[in-house]
Order: sequence, then structure tokens, then C-alpha cells
Amino acid sequence: MSIALIGRTEMAGNDDQSFDEMFELLYEIVPEGYKGEIVGGAIHMSPQRHTHWAVIKAVLIQLVRRFGEDSIIECDVRLDLPGYRNGFVPDLFKLSDGAEMDAKGKWRYQDVEFVFEVISRETADNDYGKKKAAYAAGDVPVYVIADPYSGQCHVHTVPKDGEYRANRTLDFGDPIDLSDTPLGIVLATEKFPRD
Repeated sequence: MSIALIGRTEMAGNDDQSFDEMFELLYEIVPEGYKGEIVGGAIHMSPQRHTHWAVIKAVLIQLVRRFGEDSIIECDVRLDLPGYRNGFVPDLFKLSDGAEMDAKGKWRYQDVEFVFEVISRETADNDYGKKKAAYAAGDVPVYVIADPYSGQCHVHTVPKDGEYRANRTLDFGDPIDLSDTPLGIVLATEKFPRD
């Protein structure tokens, strides 16, 4: 079950402070076992499942092996993106070496090299639509969507003018060759479980 609070609660003004206040509210209302984020000003919550985490963990292990334990790899951490009130909480993202938090203690989307999302049925439209558009607008070099329902990964690279120019669909089990991207890695997917 997914909950989308679309009836946006308008807060004073349209500034960073009111957006931060929305996130504080989000942290208070998201029940245990759910993930919450703000996409286009609407709060979305979806349940976390075992399959979801198993796919994320398989990628996380590969990234840590390749880049080391000191690399900056985040799971379920707020990342603000271009567009109207886009405060995403990606399943996993990697930042470039030397990336530093901004004055508010948040990561800058400009330092993100890779975003990995595992879809939930309830929020898949966000991953394939608004979130993909925001990552492209933010020039995030690599955006990968894993779909445990279809057993496929959708690989988006070469962001330009707010869209990804290179798009591939691979089956679970096929390697994801990102050696020609800033990530410079081939991700194995044979351990990705299906729902």
C-alpha cells in the first residue's frame, strides 16, 4: 500500500525554509517500515520490502568493493533536485570524490555520479517520470531503475537539456556496463531477486 498526500499543504511562502518544514513534517508522519519523499511538492510514502532491500544491497556491496569504504555512498538520504519542491530520498546514490555537504548539511545534486532506484508498484510512475526528469535536469550522469516485477533494469545516461539521451533496458542477470560513465564500473545483476 502506498500513500500519496497530494492535497499539498501550502506553507508560508515558497522558499527553502518552508520546504524544509515539509520535510520535518514528513519525518514525523512516515510510519516505520515506509519510505517517504517529496516529488513535485507532493508527499509520497511506500512500504520497504525484503526484495527491494536485497537489490539495493547487491549494488551497494559492488560499489563499496570498487570504490572503498571511504567513498560517499548514501541510502535513503534526502537529496534536493531541480524543479518544484523535489526532495527525493533515492534508494542509493554515489557522490564524487571530494564532495562536501552544503551549509545546511545536505548533499548537492551537482556532486552525484550515480542514482539507483528500485521501484515499488505504488510509486513507479515517479521513478520513470518526474524523478527521471529531475535527475536529467540535474545532470546526474547515471540513473538506473531496477524493476523486480518485470525483472529488468532501465539504464539512463548522457543527460543533456533536461533529458537522458541514452537509454537501455537489460534483464536481471545481464551486466550493466557503466565503464564509459563517471562511475566506471560494470554492475552484476544476477543476484537481483524478483517479486
